[in-house]
Amino acid sequence: MRTTEIPTATLNNGERMPFLGAGMYQVPPGSDAGRVAATALRLGYRHIDTAQAYRNESDVKEGLRASGVPREEVFITTKMSPSNAGFDRARASFFESLQRLGTDYIDLFLIHWPVHGARTASWKALEKLSSEGLCRSIGVSNYTIRHLRELEAEGSIVPAVNQVEFHPFLFQKELLEYCQSHRIQLEAYSPLARSERLTDPVIAQVARETGHSPAQVMLRWGMQHDVVVIPKSTHEVRLKENLESTGFELSSAQMHMLDSLDENYRTCWDPTDAP
Repeated sequence: MRTTEIPTATLNNGERMPFLGAGMYQVPPGSDAGRVAATALRLGYRHIDTAQAYRNESDVKEGLRASGVPREEVFITTKMSPSNAGFDRARASFFESLQRLGTDYIDLFLIHWPVHGARTASWKALEKLSSEGLCRSIGVSNYTIRHLRELEAEGSIVPAVNQVEFHPFLFQKELLEYCQSHRIQLEAYSPLARSERLTDPVIAQVARETGHSPAQVMLRWGMQHDVVVIPKSTHEVRLKENLESTGFELSSAQMHMLDSLDENYRTCWDPTDAP
């Protein structure tokens, strides 16, 4: 069991969100997903990120139960599938997620990506759920500055979180600065670029200098930009390794080296031109 607490970000509504979480993307539904969630929680994670589209929300419930960790100690995020966009469907899908997760509230409920023609209606549904106290925080995922400005003009609640792909090879500085200036917490999925660039020479150099692994360096870089990171792994040794990324600091020179790696390298869907 981890003895050092993971630092937390304070969201714009006062809720606290751990800077490091366990991502459940592409963790196969069933016993694998339940095992991963339980293992992560036993190791000391207190933040689990799932989604309707991942089809493993019910496994997160089983993992939480098996871990023995009290529900109130765990920050659970889930995301509304694009197929559930629109006021009525978004609201109905939330209650379906609530049932699958086996809880009476969700810490963070996100619109998974910006569905054209339904974004405002979906957000209105989330705002109502928030006002009813059913989800403690609401936010979005894969939103660009353009999408966020649209939401700002048409919504009444500023999203607490924007979850996007973010890593040294996709250093979305303008988006980060926009979110920071509007008190929107940026959260990074695929913070390890799906392990596709762990052998990069600069990453390797910083890893040698710090005595930490390339993965730990990439995660630490994100957190030092005040970005929440949710790496995914199904292996206990990797879950442990990722957890230790909170225990050291990168120098300003090392941060600058890593910042310079940006090449708009995406491993996932690019929402830039989404209407």
